[in-house]
Amino acid sequence: MSDTKTSAPIINEPFVPIFVMGERFDVPASLTIQKALEYAGYQLVRGVGCRGGICGACGTVYRIPGDHAIKVGLACQTVVERGMHIAVLPFFPAKRRVYNIRDARPEPQIFMDYYPEIMRCMGCNTCTKSCPMDINVMEYVSAAIRGDIEKAATLSFDCVMCGLCTARCPGELSQYNIGILARRLYGRYVAHDAAHVREMVERVAQGRYVEDLHQLMAVSMEDLKKIYMQREVEPEMSLDDWAPKSPDHL
Repeated sequence: MSDTKTSAPIINEPFVPIFVMGERFDVPASLTIQKALEYAGYQLVRGVGCRGGICGACGTVYRIPGDHAIKVGLACQTVVERGMHIAVLPFFPAKRRVYNIRDARPEPQIFMDYYPEIMRCMGCNTCTKSCPMDINVMEYVSAAIRGDIEKAATLSFDCVMCGLCTARCPGELSQYNIGILARRLYGRYVAHDAAHVREMVERVAQGRYVEDLHQLMAVSMEDLKKIYMQREVEPEMSLDDWAPKSPDHL
């Protein structure tokens, strides 16, 4: 987050006071923390990414007047409240083991070998309560302690690596890094090969899309925008067997 300020647009709706790093701003009551920061004049250059609850870059700590609890959430999802005191945590310095997944073996004790502090888990469930993605974090950590790679990978699948679980953990675990280790092990050693992915990789290697790419590279920016806007888009609630009407680019 940068201290660079810009003028705020005029919005005709109720305003609430919020405090960003101790400084007060009056912002529209319907805004998320992220949009409220921009409304207040901050130019977001860190702690901002997808803006849709996917990248996990905007972990935020806040407190509401009259409530003793420190709360956490993603700034792009959490709506401001009156008197909210905000501190943005775009990065949390958690332990991250460096390893080559080709050398890591899918053995039950690997989590204890790489992250021995996992045995400090108290089962307090603070990690689960802190997760903005509603993941049962304590359950996948418990699975990792038992050496159940598949369950740990499956339960942690929706993790966005925001680090809020780790920031709140009294046992000082690095839950999200444990989760990604489980998913990497599962993807390389446990999950079955996806035939359609292998087929697509082979098509790419054979040069199936080289001509299409060259055609796109040759058009103007305006024509490229038109092609993008006119492309056939998969419906949001499509069935598993959905396919585009034209197979030309498959």
